[in-house]
Amino acid sequence: MVNLKDKKIAVVGLGPTGSILAAHLQEAGIEPAICDIDKVKLDLIRTGGIQLTGAIEKKIKFKEIFSSLKDLENFKPDIILFAVKAHQMPFLLAEALQLDHDNLTVVSAQNGIDVENFLIESFGENKTLRMVINYAGNLKSQTVIKVTFFNPPNYIASMDDSKKEVAVWIAEQLNAAGLTTKTVGSFEIIKRVWEKTILNASLSALCGIGKLTMKEAMDMADTVEIIEQIILEGIEVAEKEKIKFEDEFTRKCLRYLRKAGPHFPSLAVDLINNRATEIEFINGKIVDYGRKHYVRTPVNLSFTNMVKAISQRNQTTFMPDSRIKPPKVILSEIGVGEKIRAEQSVGYFLGIDLGSAYTKFTVIDDVGNITYQTLVQTLDRDRLALKHILGAIKSEYPVHHSCATGYGRKHFPESDIIKTEINCAAEGVAHYLPGEKCIIDIGGEDIKVIRCGENNNVDTFYMNSKCAAGTGAFLTEIAERVELDCSELSLLAAKSDFKKELNSFCTVFAKTEIMGWLFDGMPREDIARGIYISIANRVAKLRVDTSVTLCLIGGVAAHHPYLKELLSEKLSHKIKVMQKPEFVVSLGAALIARKQHGSANKKNGGVAEPANRRVVANKEKDLT
Repeated sequence: MVNLKDKKIAVVGLGPTGSILAAHLQEAGIEPAICDIDKVKLDLIRTGGIQLTGAIEKKIKFKEIFSSLKDLENFKPDIILFAVKAHQMPFLLAEALQLDHDNLTVVSAQNGIDVENFLIESFGENKTLRMVINYAGNLKSQTVIKVTFFNPPNYIASMDDSKKEVAVWIAEQLNAAGLTTKTVGSFEIIKRVWEKTILNASLSALCGIGKLTMKEAMDMADTVEIIEQIILEGIEVAEKEKIKFEDEFTRKCLRYLRKAGPHFPSLAVDLINNRATEIEFINGKIVDYGRKHYVRTPVNLSFTNMVKAISQRNQTTFMPDSRIKPPKVILSEIGVGEKIRAEQSVGYFLGIDLGSAYTKFTVIDDVGNITYQTLVQTLDRDRLALKHILGAIKSEYPVHHSCATGYGRKHFPESDIIKTEINCAAEGVAHYLPGEKCIIDIGGEDIKVIRCGENNNVDTFYMNSKCAAGTGAFLTEIAERVELDCSELSLLAAKSDFKKELNSFCTVFAKTEIMGWLFDGMPREDIARGIYISIANRVAKLRVDTSVTLCLIGGVAAHHPYLKELLSEKLSHKIKVMQKPEFVVSLGAALIARKQHGSANKKNGGVAEPANRRVVANKEKDLT
């Protein structure tokens, strides 16, 4: 056995897969370097580490933290473990090749068939290892991963068996930290890849298109019939590739899938959240190999093409005007904090929306391109996380001007100016949808209806009374009472045709009423729809102008899509949901900061007015 004790490992990509691997390597005493493009996330990891919850409980801190592959040159890794989505690999390989040396080993820890070929073509088969990961997780926040399941073991192999000792050593380290991993040969790993891909193919696209959790998909006979056909197609194609499965493999797959919990597969999460998916490396590869061997795969082909069509539609639906380019994720698997490749820019402008539940950040460049967006949970009296994020943003982007809005705007001196959410919502929506419109903004603790004229200025606005009923906080509390995840409410409500609403708008009394429904045996689907009907009726009682375009923004719009359907039905008017609705107000704040900076430069002959004078001036202009 070769002594690998002093080998240096780098983990690239800190989504759930990479974070879980890195945490176990660190616990094993390896001290891996971790690399991700999101500098804000990395700054939070420096101060608090990575926390795993759920099926695996750990909290791990790291010393070697890098924001680019180029920076890893100083670390000089002997092993680079890639845990990014397969479709992101082309963006990484040019920089990754700068780290190549004679004794380098590269590892693909990614879902899908043939994903290791990116590394083989760049580094050679003799340097490439492949892992099959049998755990999954969801990001609860930038540094907290909920491990939804781990079905040991993971598998690892050298693609030509020439570096078997490295595969054994990596497996030993992961086993020592409790992440059971088995070393296999180069032919065995291909079989394990096909097994895992067939399982992924059976549910991922179906759950994404149908917006079903894995448990929901396996609880219905109609969908189980589709799932079985996907598996059978995959087996037939695999056997043409000389991969043999045991006689009861189909039944074992279905038994395995029936143990799935009430959560979404990774591909489904990406599809639902309008992100690029790995469909071409999962169902798409079954289709490709089927064509190679003249095996028809109609079900896999249908799901592949449907996912591609939905992804293409998502990329073109309600995109910003010609000044804004579609987001392009470079590295990270993360759901928030996506970095977007920006054109060369003179300067940047920051908008901060300090909401009651979450604080949202948007950075734009001098021509209005969105270059960075992230959010963090708002914590009472704890501004440390905000300071970390601000510091990381300003270290990466030369922010010329910033604007704060939301509940905490007047207690946030770090910004140059402040504006109300009314101003910022109008500005953010106008960037996508100029002209007359009526904006419905459902936030954590209030509901706003904002009427804008042809010039995009606010004509009138209305707010609900000082009560959280019908807001994000209301939905969160109600979901907890019926023991549901908030993300499930919308999916459940869509399955019901229930007509009854809650009689009480008070959160306390509403909870009591819902408990009565539960004791009466009312299905959760009907309860979810009844809750949304109540919110739709509450919004309709405000002065919503249906003579103009209606658009919906806010965190509730982002996480409760079925509410849009009920609101459209209640108001008898089509409603448009803005792109990334939870970030529209922070985008508006960034746009106002850009305008204010430009005005100050013109007024002072190119010299911006001091920040404290700008704050006073804009306080007087606030609408509330």
